Amino acid sequence: MTTIEVTGHRQREAWAEKVMPPVEEVRPGLWSIPVPMWSNPLRYVLIYALALPDGLALIDTGWTADDSWQALVAGIHATGHDVSEVRHVSITHLHPDHFGLVPRLLEHADPVLAMHHNDARHLRFRTDDEIDRQIAESHRDLEMLGAPTDVADTGFREIARLPAGRTMDIELTDGDALNLPGWNLRALWTPGHTAGHLCFADEDAGVIFTGDHLLPRISPNVSTNPFQSHSPLADYLVSLAHTENLPDLEALPSHEYRFRGLSDRVTALLGHHEERLAEITAAVVANPESTAWEITRSVTWSRPFESLSVDLGRMALRETNAHLVVLEQRGVLTPTEGIPIRWSLSDVRTSNTPTTEESPR
Repeated sequence: MTTIEVTGHRQREAWAEKVMPPVEEVRPGLWSIPVPMWSNPLRYVLIYALALPDGLALIDTGWTADDSWQALVAGIHATGHDVSEVRHVSITHLHPDHFGLVPRLLEHADPVLAMHHNDARHLRFRTDDEIDRQIAESHRDLEMLGAPTDVADTGFREIARLPAGRTMDIELTDGDALNLPGWNLRALWTPGHTAGHLCFADEDAGVIFTGDHLLPRISPNVSTNPFQSHSPLADYLVSLAHTENLPDLEALPSHEYRFRGLSDRVTALLGHHEERLAEITAAVVANPESTAWEITRSVTWSRPFESLSVDLGRMALRETNAHLVVLEQRGVLTPTEGIPIRWSLSDVRTSNTPTTEESPR
């Protein structure tokens, strides 16, 4: 049995009570700042502020909304600083709850911006024709997964942009130092949740900022989409293996609460995905030539699938597809050609296929 040690006790209490946690000084000169993201089951994202000789560095910025901005500003004030004193911003990944407030922050400060190339490249300016093409590609992609019309028609969300003329200052790679005075932070490339997801480790301070790569309680969404690699789940499983042998640093995640026990958490997540792969295989055994959408509706979720919003249902569909791609790579399942794609056991598995009841779960 794998276990973790909760270190963010006030954060966990707030999570259980469904309220916002307080701003906390985690280490001397290191604060966690909760920023709300209403109408989202995760409720808030944890932004981290690190003291510099002349101001602050941030890890992520928060959700793009007025109340989120006000919470970020108030949290910065609680550290004894003003938002104008933000000198550096490192982004774990290009999702709106992490990058969203960067453009607004740039109206009040002029920080150095840093993120991984695989996510930074999506920040370039897009013409209307390019956006139309991406919408069409996203729609066709969801149709290939067997998504119904209401899911496929709303499947494209334009990603964030930087203000005109602004670019990402530093495009980080694995192992790069952030060169923040007073800190020894280095970037760890952990693709999976996004193609450019980064964690940031400071072994001197005994902490690792895990973004969405490692959370204490839930598994991050790992999905196929136009901004990902062909097999994001394969990337994620490799990333987990790479973080399993890190020193036992205190994990400072972007959601929920702080914890220790990186190795045990990695083991649990690897096990979770193997169980999920087995469950999806069993679903295909029970109903050969199923679409990804049909498989998504037949497997278990944290709540009944019928209760999910269209957006969450689409995320579940793309997550299922990421598992199907891995099963194809392992030679377990084979997809058909055409629209929609349908899945069956590979011929090499057919002769000794277990029944649904005998399939590993």
